[in-house]
Amino acid sequence: MKRYTLALDLVDDPTLIAEYEHYHEAIWPEIKESILGQEVTAMEIYRTGNRLFMIMEVTDQFSFEAKAAADAANPRVQDWEQLMWKYQQAIPSAQPGEKWVLMKKIFAL
Repeated sequence: MKRYTLALDLVDDPTLIAEYEHYHEAIWPEIKESILGQEVTAMEIYRTGNRLFMIMEVTDQFSFEAKAAADAANPRVQDWEQLMWKYQQAIPSAQPGEKWVLMKKIFAL
């Protein structure tokens, strides 16, 4: 079992942030199936201001490349991603086209 943490920003607009949270109260069933079907066993997203923090727990078989390929081939996931871009913006350190940015673990107790 592995754990990854990622960051992303939302557009800093209270109305859009509320809409984004509303979508995540009940994500589309196809999105849930897609996430669970790619070796993700648990996922949580937290927000402070317009900054999002995601925790993903995955099996040892999980691969970011395999998930990206599966997502690219799934029209419903692509619809969701396109919709979410209305609310999301890349953090300053993101590479061009990158959404969620993998965070570096710097401390553990």
